[in-house]
Amino acid sequence: MTKKTRAFVETENAITDLIHIMERLRDKETGCPWDIEQTFETIAPYTIEEAYEVAEAIHLGDMCELRDELGDLFLQVVFQSQIAKDNGIFDIHDVARAIVSKMIARHPHVFGDAEIKTADDQTSHWEALKEKERAAKARSEKLPSALDGVAYALPSLTRSEKLLKRAARTGFDWPKAEDIKSKLDEELVELEDAVASGIQEDINEEMGDVLLVVANLARKHGVDPETALRAANDKFTARFEGMEQLARSSGNEFNSLSLEQQSDLWLQVKSKLK
Repeated sequence: MTKKTRAFVETENAITDLIHIMERLRDKETGCPWDIEQTFETIAPYTIEEAYEVAEAIHLGDMCELRDELGDLFLQVVFQSQIAKDNGIFDIHDVARAIVSKMIARHPHVFGDAEIKTADDQTSHWEALKEKERAAKARSEKLPSALDGVAYALPSLTRSEKLLKRAARTGFDWPKAEDIKSKLDEELVELEDAVASGIQEDINEEMGDVLLVVANLARKHGVDPETALRAANDKFTARFEGMEQLARSSGNEFNSLSLEQQSDLWLQVKSKLK
């Protein structure tokens, strides 16, 4: 470790150090060629990936990994902010000031005189404030919509749930979950018709409609569809790996078994792994 790098590691103001490191990496004369050529668009996929890795560390309960992944995610904020600074748009301090102002404005019961006593009241207040912010941000050529601000880059199931929740706040919602179940039955019939037609474009469209209705049904039952599907994926993974282990314990590779034999193993594993 050189004297210069040691100065970064040993300082107490690590956030300032990180900002300075990114400035050095992006320096057009002495920086890193890869970092210099990055743009908002090229870095965005890494930002999304790092957010998922934070969620993965939380899911695993690995606090050391969580610390490291939060660092990677924070680096993305600093990186994007440095790109903006290099282009004369804003810098990391502007980012911090903007979120400070927003948090103070959204918590008048903490930083002002408003009275909000329950978490539900705070949620309603928060949504009302965000609605005003969305209206203020609306582009002049586009009238404001209740669906404004739901990020396109969200996982599709999560985005569906958020879009449907926003629509429900306007009154556009099924009165009961049973009504959505009827709609799901209807969409499944339309999917079967599309499959029978053999037209892939129609199949894709009807499958999307089915998934949207499923997301709506999950919302109506208070279930986060992304979380539910993640848990189902974990359960399937555990059961499938259990089948592979059972097959190997009997001297076989799983993919060499017939479908009937594989199904028998599935039932065995399912009875053990509820």
